[in-house]
Amino acid sequence: MKNIVKTDKAPGAIGPYSQGIDIGNMIFFSGQIPLHPQTGEMPEGIEAQAKQALENVKGLLESQGLDFSNVVKTTVFLDSMNDFNIVNEIYAQYFVEPYPARSAVEVAKLPKGALVEVEVIAVK
Repeated sequence: MKNIVKTDKAPGAIGPYSQGIDIGNMIFFSGQIPLHPQTGEMPEGIEAQAKQALENVKGLLESQGLDFSNVVKTTVFLDSMNDFNIVNEIYAQYFVEPYPARSAVEVAKLPKGALVEVEVIAVK
């Protein structure tokens, strides 16, 4: 059975999708751009945006009684691969070994002009 994840600890969906889908022992979370959950505002600069995107992921995880240690796979979408090292530094502040599997890709454009988006899959 699939259950919908819905929390105010992360920005609400800005389209026809759920914040996440819980299918029992796994939760698939939608990608998080750096919108502040309460204000809807987006910080400027890659460092602030990476941190806010990961804080949004943290909010989603916490809403389900999980933390970053439950994450098994991440995908990081970057507006520019030139920001890869900066995002890695911030990412390392949230994840510890054993690190989840990860993909990082440069994309042509992200929603709302974001510089970064982070998507995760977690296990309970």
